[in-house]
Amino acid sequence: MQPVDFTTLTATCSEIRANWLPSRIEQVYQRDRYTIAIALRTLKQRDWLQISWHPQAAHICIGDPPPRSPDTFTFSQQLIHQLGSLALVGIEAIAPWERVIDLQFARRPGESALYHVYAEIMGKYSNVILTDASNIIITAAHQVSQQQSSVRPIQTGQPYETPPKLTGSVPSLSESQERWQERVSLVPGGIKRQLLKSYSGLSAALLDLMLLEANIAPETSTDSLSPDDWQRLFERWQEWLQALDSKKFQPAWTKDGYTVMGWGVVEKVKDIQDLLNHYYSNQIDQQLFSQLRHQLSQKLNNILVKLRNKAQTFTTRLQQSDRADEYRQKADLLMAHLQNWEPGMKEIILADFETNLPVAIALQPDKNAVQNAQGLYKQHQKLKRARAAVEPLLLEVQTEIEYLEQVEAAIAQIDTYQTAEDLRALEEIREELIGQKYLEDPEYRSRSANEPPSTNFHRYLTPSGFEVLIGRNNRQNDQLTFRVAGDYDIWFHAQEIPGSHLLLRLEPGAVAEEADLQFVANLAAYYSRARQSEQVSVVYTQPKHVYKPKGAKPGIAIYKQESILWGKPQMVISH
Repeated sequence: MQPVDFTTLTATCSEIRANWLPSRIEQVYQRDRYTIAIALRTLKQRDWLQISWHPQAAHICIGDPPPRSPDTFTFSQQLIHQLGSLALVGIEAIAPWERVIDLQFARRPGESALYHVYAEIMGKYSNVILTDASNIIITAAHQVSQQQSSVRPIQTGQPYETPPKLTGSVPSLSESQERWQERVSLVPGGIKRQLLKSYSGLSAALLDLMLLEANIAPETSTDSLSPDDWQRLFERWQEWLQALDSKKFQPAWTKDGYTVMGWGVVEKVKDIQDLLNHYYSNQIDQQLFSQLRHQLSQKLNNILVKLRNKAQTFTTRLQQSDRADEYRQKADLLMAHLQNWEPGMKEIILADFETNLPVAIALQPDKNAVQNAQGLYKQHQKLKRARAAVEPLLLEVQTEIEYLEQVEAAIAQIDTYQTAEDLRALEEIREELIGQKYLEDPEYRSRSANEPPSTNFHRYLTPSGFEVLIGRNNRQNDQLTFRVAGDYDIWFHAQEIPGSHLLLRLEPGAVAEEADLQFVANLAAYYSRARQSEQVSVVYTQPKHVYKPKGAKPGIAIYKQESILWGKPQMVISH
């Protein structure tokens, strides 16, 4: 994906500055974890300024209106709270050649700014930060703690510090070709690499097009460039700097992306805003499409493997229960030939009623013929009951498999990304699977860290010997509730009080006694903020009724269909 470089940022901001200053702020909407849209109104027009701090696709442009679904992110709520009804009066770079834009907001044009929104368009370090007039940080899209960065923490209440200053030389229109050529060729090497090393403010995409326009291969060594090559390249270099100076750009699509310099043009575009909006929306959609398709396929595959194993187990049990009639026939035979039985027999061979073929019947030598027949009748009844229990379960699983195979086939047909409609089709499948309780909403998941959460939970055994798992921190709570929990487990939490998530682990068919439930309720009370209370209201429900609200912090969950017990924390003996 082509990142927004200094040239593109300058081009888009100069166009926004020309058309949208001053403008009234009417609304702020956060589209996703990385993008806010600010509704701007001038005397002539109304549209949405989009600012993204996506690690691969950070950008600023006038973009599409946001969807009508409610915005549940706190960052956008904080922005509208501070900026609502103010005017956007300035869009300035914080320093020459820096990819940080200062958006200034005041009551009306001509007045000094009350608030600043700093859009830092810097690849994986991109961020959007709101400060007051004194440059004290009010909120940030991405807070950076002292542990994450001792060089530049970004925390609410702290002064806003600009990113570290550029260390390389900066390009200048006044620099002569001789001085420029000398600097670039001081150490021999590939021309593209040497330009990147010699000057700040350049990007790989810009240089690829500049060299293409000068008809020079990017890997050509500086030693092997002819005077004509140097001349052509310096002319392109000057052309670039003049465009930056005059703020006159030529947006266009190129073979591999886009340009604002009119180089390598495949198709010209009138508007830089449309160009950037289309390019980054498309790129992010493609990325989301690939990720979502992989996730859905993997998830379905995992569910289907488990369901097919379950179906196989039920089929095996049915095959075993097919022998029910065999046990009854043997019992009937034995009862009809009681006179043939002798004490201590381990086996008796009798002729079948219908076929007259010999039938071997295993016997318990310490029981008489009637007792042996009764044992066979009991076995017959047991297998008949098993069949009655298993048949509906097998039917249920088979119906589920059929449904999911149909979904799997639909995903297989949406195999490549062509338009935004392809992504929407996949999203609809995901929403369907969420509705059918096969998936949790991906917005609910904590994606804050790449490493898997630890699983060193607190562990207890209830009076009946069932295991209880208790999260030690928010990430473990999420792991327990949304990863570890099985269909038969019971989830506990102190009601409306911060505390651990608890799981009472139960095997299929196992039933927790009152004493077990009370034991876990006591633990839930103990591992909550209300530990010192005499009794604490504790809720419990099935894990499938526990959800993570959209955009919620780790460890936050909502639940339904809950029951309530009073937990007594003082009854817990810690270990």
